[in-house]
Amino acid sequence: MTSDIDYRPATLADSSALAVLIDIAGEGLPAFLWRGLKAPGQSVLEFGRYRARREEGGFSYRNAIIAELDDEIAGTLIGYPLDDPYELGNLDELPELLRPMVKLEAQAPGSWYVNVLATFPEFRRRGVGEGLLAVADEKAREAGAATLSVIVGSWNQGAARLYERAGYVESARQEAHPPAEWTHRGEWVLMVKAPETAP
Repeated sequence: MTSDIDYRPATLADSSALAVLIDIAGEGLPAFLWRGLKAPGQSVLEFGRYRARREEGGFSYRNAIIAELDDEIAGTLIGYPLDDPYELGNLDELPELLRPMVKLEAQAPGSWYVNVLATFPEFRRRGVGEGLLAVADEKAREAGAATLSVIVGSWNQGAARLYERAGYVESARQEAHPPAEWTHRGEWVLMVKAPETAP
């Protein structure tokens, strides 16, 4: 990890930054989903901030680590152990674009799941992502998870290379079903850190 990067648990005060970072990580898909969930008159980012302020759920500040560089928030890691066994439930109740990702999550039960890894553009190429993945290793070890997992778009080759350098290997794929206005097409790829390289 780069020595001048500080890592700390997120707080409620970080919720606005977390909303922006999760949308960066999701390449605009979170904002698309939030538009359909927000109250009339509520902004998309206001709803994202509300979600980040929750005490429970995957996208909660409680599951987030903040990376700070030059006294500013540079990026975040949001992760947690996946259920084991992983219950798919009724996929028809989920938005179509989420179903492939849930199917992939179900193929890595009990793994420590990297839900969000994002860095603000001005802090990229400074070791923030690599450092946050090292934090993920520590969190997985603390949780007693044998493996770590992450889902990345097949079009996001830069992210895939980052995970490969950290020891993640492709495990499964599902066709992506993004909204029509989204520019990317391809597959969601489940990457799992091999047991011999996991903490």
